[in-house]
Amino acid sequence: MRIKTSVALAWLAAMTLVASLTTATYAHEGSAHAAPAAAGRATSPLVDKVRAATSQYRDINVALHEGWVPATPCVSGPNSGAMGVHFVLPSRLGDGMLKAGEPEALIYEPMGNGAMRLVGVEFIVMVSDWEKQHSEGGTPSLEGHLTNRVEAPNRYGLPAFYELHVWAWEQNPNGNFADWNNRVSCDNQPLS
Repeated sequence: MRIKTSVALAWLAAMTLVASLTTATYAHEGSAHAAPAAAGRATSPLVDKVRAATSQYRDINVALHEGWVPATPCVSGPNSGAMGVHFVLPSRLGDGMLKAGEPEALIYEPMGNGAMRLVGVEFIVMVSDWEKQHSEGGTPSLEGHLTNRVEAPNRYGLPAFYELHVWAWEQNPNGNFADWNNRVSCDNQPLS
């Protein structure tokens, strides 16, 4: 059974609205959270590549300055855990490609002090964009990891898409590539 992952991609539906909004200033939590890989857990080459490509975005203000835009509120899991708040880089959407060093979304956990803590990324490609560039068909993979396909219709009104989460900045007891992380919470999501 495919885990329902459309919650993580609400950002696509919201992106067209969000891209036109003025970016709010978010607090950066600093370096209070050590990198989870240092805790002695095994990582994969993909996790290592994502960490190298996104370390500067631990400071959310760097991401905002580079054009990343908020696309979802904090996304909670259907039974437990969460994903977090998704920020997307519009220029990476719609290209039909997946690149290990260029995720389409950064995922942040809202903290009690108003800061946002980078916890992971999401790679996303629309099925139609993928099929235009890969007439041979097949499910896309990234560095040997198959993506999950989310069919349409879905709760966001999006066309079918493929996605893969990588928990590069917060250890996930469900695995580095699971959709939901029990160590991420939306408890501190500000009221809108």
